[in-house]
Amino acid sequence: MFVILFNKSLISSSIISIIRVSVRQDKEYSQRTVSCSDWLINICRRKKELKARTVWLGCPEKCEEKYPKNAIKNQKYNVFTFIPGVLYEQFKFFLNLYFLVVSCSQFVPALKIGYLYTYWAPLGFVLTVTVVREAVDEFRRYKRDKEMNSQLYSKLTNQRIPSDMVFLRTSEKTGSCFIRTDQLDGETDWKLKVAVSCTQRLPALGDLFSINAYVYAQKPQLDIHSFEGTFTREDSDPAVHESLSIENTLWASTVVASGTVIGVVIYTGKETRSVLNTSNPKNKVGLLDLELNQLTKALFLALVALSVVMVTLQGFVGPWYRNLFRFLLLFSYIIPISLRVNLDMGKAAYGWMIMKDDNIPGTVVRTSTIPEELGRLVYLLTDKTGTLTQNEMIFKRLHLGTVSYGTDTMDEIQSHIINSYSQGSFPPPPPPQLKPQSSAPKVRKSVSSRIHEAVKAIALCHNVTPVYESRAGVSGETEYAEVDQDFSDENRTYQASSPDEVALVQWTESVGLTLVNRDLTSMQLKTPGGHILTYYILQIFPFTSESKRMGIIVRDESSGEITFYMKGADVAMSTIVQYNDWLEEECGNMAREGLRTLVVAKKSLTEEQYQDFESRYNQAKLSIHDRNLKVAAVVESLEREMELLCLTGVEDQLQADVRPTLEMLRNAGIKIWMLTGDKLETATCIAKSSHLVSRTQDIHIFRPVTTRGEAHLELNAFRRKHDCALVISGDSLEVCLKYYEHEFVELACQCPAVVCCRCSPTQKAHIVKLLQHHTGKRTCAIGDGGNDVSMIQAADCGIGIEGKEGKQASLAADFSITQFKHIGRLLMVHGRNSYKRSAALGQFVMHRGLIISTMQAVFSSVFYFASVPLYQGFLMVGYATIYTMFPVFSLVLDQDVKPEMALLYPELYKDLTKLLMVALTIRTWHWLMVVAEFLSLGCYVASLAFLNEYFDVAFITTVTFLWKVSAITVVSCLPLYILKYLKRKFSPPSYSKLTS
Repeated sequence: MFVILFNKSLISSSIISIIRVSVRQDKEYSQRTVSCSDWLINICRRKKELKARTVWLGCPEKCEEKYPKNAIKNQKYNVFTFIPGVLYEQFKFFLNLYFLVVSCSQFVPALKIGYLYTYWAPLGFVLTVTVVREAVDEFRRYKRDKEMNSQLYSKLTNQRIPSDMVFLRTSEKTGSCFIRTDQLDGETDWKLKVAVSCTQRLPALGDLFSINAYVYAQKPQLDIHSFEGTFTREDSDPAVHESLSIENTLWASTVVASGTVIGVVIYTGKETRSVLNTSNPKNKVGLLDLELNQLTKALFLALVALSVVMVTLQGFVGPWYRNLFRFLLLFSYIIPISLRVNLDMGKAAYGWMIMKDDNIPGTVVRTSTIPEELGRLVYLLTDKTGTLTQNEMIFKRLHLGTVSYGTDTMDEIQSHIINSYSQGSFPPPPPPQLKPQSSAPKVRKSVSSRIHEAVKAIALCHNVTPVYESRAGVSGETEYAEVDQDFSDENRTYQASSPDEVALVQWTESVGLTLVNRDLTSMQLKTPGGHILTYYILQIFPFTSESKRMGIIVRDESSGEITFYMKGADVAMSTIVQYNDWLEEECGNMAREGLRTLVVAKKSLTEEQYQDFESRYNQAKLSIHDRNLKVAAVVESLEREMELLCLTGVEDQLQADVRPTLEMLRNAGIKIWMLTGDKLETATCIAKSSHLVSRTQDIHIFRPVTTRGEAHLELNAFRRKHDCALVISGDSLEVCLKYYEHEFVELACQCPAVVCCRCSPTQKAHIVKLLQHHTGKRTCAIGDGGNDVSMIQAADCGIGIEGKEGKQASLAADFSITQFKHIGRLLMVHGRNSYKRSAALGQFVMHRGLIISTMQAVFSSVFYFASVPLYQGFLMVGYATIYTMFPVFSLVLDQDVKPEMALLYPELYKDLTKLLMVALTIRTWHWLMVVAEFLSLGCYVASLAFLNEYFDVAFITTVTFLWKVSAITVVSCLPLYILKYLKRKFSPPSYSKLTS
């Protein structure tokens, strides 16, 4: 939802930076001459046109349009579309459609072969199992939606519309991501929101409903990094007009870290930017299902050919076309209808085994239809931050140009800070520290003063808010005041939109300069001696992906000095700071160490300079047209010849066991691509340190290209490399794909590893689709943030990690894990077993159908090609279900090697079973398999006593029956055992070498 704030509150927009997921924009409806049917379809599918809006505060009756409900809905069907939708998904497969036609044919007397239940019972059972499974999944989705829509904010979720007033507060446990709200109408519910704040002085809360004010907001946009609007109050003299920008926004899924929010709802439901930026997930179908669907078509052609042969041998006597159709029905068991239900039940069993595996705790199977896809992966596309790394930043290095401080020398910085703030002067030794003020301005500053300036800049230039939890015993349901909070150092935590900023502020605290308080207009720092320094916040320029930097203007309360601090990426800051000869080199050195670098600079302003800037800045912010360009131009007027203070290096630690996991995947034949938004040097270093690129491999760094000619030359240079990992930036990738898509993908797919840096969420999804289109291989995407959602949804198999960036990726994925290292066992053990078992299960079910169809063909041939069934009524149904179902389904318990062996030898992942005849290939007998065999035998023996009309009991009890059955069994099975022995003797499978 979207709210307009009237009490500007410090907020943590931690989710803002991670909900940039790729979008799939629907094509606009075009006005053209079409047929009536096309016109109706376009009318039904045409989306509502989004418009700018004027929202009056607390006056919903003034809203001219109806807006969508602010409710979460992830259900695929509703009450009316459930049955038609499920049936469509089933009958779009040739297998089920074929048996529907066959079953319907039994209503024609001339084509009737046996009892109706012979065909309708299996089909009905398959559809029932499918409908029940879909109903259970749909009900689970409904329960999750209901839980989200009723958890503390049901009324706000379902009823809030633009112009409604809300009052949001942080919870007593402010360090968490929970928000408690007390709305002005007495409700205590809240919902995902977007907030805009106004800088005017607040009237009393009771007067908010009586003021005559409105907000003009732009139409819902995809871009979450911009917003344009205005606030107008007409009942004041003079009327109040203030601009609203991205700085005043709190998008959906963000968290109120401190203070209160009073606002008005602007966007709801499908018009919120988090929903607009989310692509619709595709209905994923496993490759095995597609292969089996093609195989059933081939079996159908064999069925038709066999029926034509029988009619031909019959001599086309009488109504031969009717006999042809009857033969099609008699041999229909060549295509087993129980195949789909056996596979679906097997997939459910595999999902249960995955979630019950104690070695990968917390793993959730969200899409139960594709577990065997985990065993067929060729490409793994992974995010870096939070996936391969922990997203836990640790301050590692401070570089001042002439001197560098690491983790082992931080105590020197601390001593300099303590000395500089002791009694407000520098310590006597060394004396030169007193000279800079009295000497010429161009004399080099002392190291101590430079450290003092750098640490102070880092402590002030950020968007971090210190928060304190309430004291024990304070209920979350009662009002609390500041007296209920514990302001001790041990109880303080930091909230920020970026973990980098938290790491920097925590480091300044460790060296003696502590951020103890912050509100909208000021922040307080505590010196090592316990003194409180107050700085007034005059302006803040937030970080954006375009500017790659953030700035702040503060006024020192004690001295009145106005200082403009700025920090950002080296590519953005190198042209802003004064000339130097060390920045570029040291940035490269730190990046090679795997550190994320930030350049810190400052500029002192006089009162006149600031007043001039403020007037131009406010005027630019009130512009309706080209506001962003005008504001950027004003800010850039300050960003000139800034004094370079320092360069910081922060390390993002690797996840546990990342190196052995990536090495295992590489040995299994899986090619790994790392897609990250980080800089090229850092991404390259992480690729090396994580062993994404093996030690023996070279790395080819694709030079930046902007034109077709440059791309052509660089591709030619890359083509001459062999067994070389590729590192390329997102901009260069766009140029290559624009002009040489096929050539680039062909070369990249030959690489053992690929790293794409500075990669946007849209590019991540595009790369997945490129691999699918050009290679036809199965892809897997893994990530932990909202910016990975589109990549996860586009891949054949999506894996989400529950990390510090929330559960967006986890909820959108097909499989959810808690740590990256779990992907090794998920693929090598469960994926491999699921695929092998499903393949064997499919083969046995088909083999079972071929047996009964062959017997029918022999029977018809012996009896003058008569189109009459060999087995009547229940025997045909029982053969495909009760008599053979348990032994066949017990194949879901088969395994060729132990899980430990599969992890120790990941090369086995490459040698998976193909769809070939694998009769009698049980590798490991599970005790439940034995039970299934005896259970089926018991069912058959019991039916002999009850189905007297089908069995000749007198003959069954004779010795003749016994030796004939034994002879037929030996003749049928012995050749298969001999072939199996000879094959294992002369061409043993790879796993047999490990089981001896």
